[in-house]
Amino acid sequence: MKAIVADYALDVERIKKNVAVLIEEDKIAGIVPREKLNEFDVDETFGGSGYLLMPGLVNAHTHVAMNKFRGFGDDMPLDRWLKEVIWPMEKEWTEEEIYKWALIGIAEAVANGSTVINDHYFFAWKIAEAAEKLGVRAFIGQTMMDLVEMPIAEPELGFKFFKRWKKSTLVKATLAPHATDTVSRDLLAEVKEVAERENALVHMHVSQSREEVLRVKKREKMLPVEYLKELEMLGKNFIGVHGVYLSKDEVKIYAESDAALVHCPTSLAKLEGEIAPIIDLWELGGRIALGNDCAVSNNSLDMILEMKFAAILNKVKRKDPQSQLRRKYFTGQPLEGLKHWD
Repeated sequence: MKAIVADYALDVERIKKNVAVLIEEDKIAGIVPREKLNEFDVDETFGGSGYLLMPGLVNAHTHVAMNKFRGFGDDMPLDRWLKEVIWPMEKEWTEEEIYKWALIGIAEAVANGSTVINDHYFFAWKIAEAAEKLGVRAFIGQTMMDLVEMPIAEPELGFKFFKRWKKSTLVKATLAPHATDTVSRDLLAEVKEVAERENALVHMHVSQSREEVLRVKKREKMLPVEYLKELEMLGKNFIGVHGVYLSKDEVKIYAESDAALVHCPTSLAKLEGEIAPIIDLWELGGRIALGNDCAVSNNSLDMILEMKFAAILNKVKRKDPQSQLRRKYFTGQPLEGLKHWD
């Protein structure tokens, strides 16, 4: 038996002082007062004085391999950033490079406290291999686009990845259409069919830029969330990301759908100068989670720092210094956004 001892242990209910967590065969066997540790047959002890012990963090939206591009395209709006900087570089990716940079990105996430990632990117099988090598639990989807010329995002690659990795124990394969303006109705219909048949999670960017909203409105004569509702995409297995331009009606639709929305406040504050109406969604009963996005748009994969920015930026959003989003995140509430994830 092993034990982790700490001055403080944080769980979803309260902070406990001077505790020892007993671990047997990689599972938590119990939590006992530190002074009673000698009553148990403990072979190895970790931690000690000055430690805070808390559950691993869930980084609910990542592109870990994009650590390679850290520092590129600063001070540009998202649409230009993608088209002029990111997509041209991404077309040069090789499988070997993706694997190397995924290892680096996952290592950074782990070093900052994340034990689960939800990744959406190209050459997803190499990212899955990196996650398995590092022993990290990962939800991973191969990015799919059919309205943008991006050979490494051909839809068939996404379905093949899902079929190949859906039975992995450590990696859970997801379906990852890119965004409402880069994926066609036909492809979303196919994603929906597979997701329903396989009980799969669908991970997708939603309303992340002004241009996305305008393109969808022009093409479909409706807003992104209205469009997803019409296609019957929204539901407990749908994980949308960003939502910075959701209208009041869209927030209500989203909250009622039981879909989760991942809040990436640092990334979209940097790329769009906007903050998602995440508290409005929360107050209507919507499910929310928190993510770093990537090291290009965020400049780090640090979820503790993300919690800080989520708290501060939402005070700015509401012009209310008494906003209590910080308390909600530190009492485990981000897990509400993941309550249907197996």
